[in-house]
Amino acid sequence: MKRRDMLRMPLAAAAGSLASTAGLAQQACPADGTPAQFVPKKPADANPQVNDIEKYPKCPYCGMDRKQNHHTRVLIHYSDGLPDATCSLHCAAISLSINIDREPKATWVADNASGSEIKPLVEVDQAAFLIGGKIQGVMSARSKMAYGASDAAKAAQAVNGGELAGFDKALLAAYVDMAQDVSMIRKNREERRKRMMQNKEG
Repeated sequence: MKRRDMLRMPLAAAAGSLASTAGLAQQACPADGTPAQFVPKKPADANPQVNDIEKYPKCPYCGMDRKQNHHTRVLIHYSDGLPDATCSLHCAAISLSINIDREPKATWVADNASGSEIKPLVEVDQAAFLIGGKIQGVMSARSKMAYGASDAAKAAQAVNGGELAGFDKALLAAYVDMAQDVSMIRKNREERRKRMMQNKEG
């Protein structure tokens, strides 16, 4: 076999693999360009907000426990019925950006105006957000907390500082913070890995 033909073989195999992946993507979402690996993994659900933590216990983007982070969780319901349940606005922003051709028909956020042990969900149109201040963020150095009542958001601002905003501005803040937050997350995870290795060696 000529050397030129040998070099062509891996290229042909790679092309075939890419074509196969593209085919899977088309099967998964024939109406849009979302790559198959990014399509929400849970089946269509007419009422994803009902018992959402039990149905969607882990964030699909970072793996964090949504019950543990019930106060910052977000649930997106796309127009094709697929739910995407995240731990935070940070991960919800990822979902919205990679599912650009999938229209959200409803989005819910945790209502921190509630005194319940597990915060209930409220639609984003009814929520006021507190950006920043002294409240610790989830997946972000700058927190973005939702409240189902504007008075509750103002009361939280009086105690913690921060800026009041609607959902669009809070989502913009999540995108603005993304680069810094990803760098912070990578650093934290690397330090955690090093500590685990040291503990194993010790």
